[in-house]
Amino acid sequence: MPVSAPKPCRHHGCGQLVSDGSYCPAHKRPDPGSFSDPSRGTRHERGYGSKWDKLRAWILKRDNGLCQECLRNGRLTPVGQFSYFCDHIKPKEEGGSDDESNLEALCKPCHTAKTDREKNRWRGGSKV
Repeated sequence: MPVSAPKPCRHHGCGQLVSDGSYCPAHKRPDPGSFSDPSRGTRHERGYGSKWDKLRAWILKRDNGLCQECLRNGRLTPVGQFSYFCDHIKPKEEGGSDDESNLEALCKPCHTAKTDREKNRWRGGSKV
């Protein structure tokens, strides 16, 4: 069987030739079936499988596609404007559940700010 000619790495701007037509070793991407932090497990192992995807879609519909934190502060921010997060009001690490009453739609800036506040509370694995 004939062997195909090497092709450039698919990473933008990289000219290194590869035999399989994908990425060179410097730009090789992780296996899509794996998670970048193996200690956390896959999204399914962490409880974010297809059931979560359906619940997440329902929360966005229930919240009319608006960031609930922005709404509390008098701003109308469609979550799709940035990106959509279905967030646990009380984090799972603090005993929160996937119950609808503990979930809300947040825009990316609000989600990032909330996550940073939570990280500060839990530095080093213990409450500060």
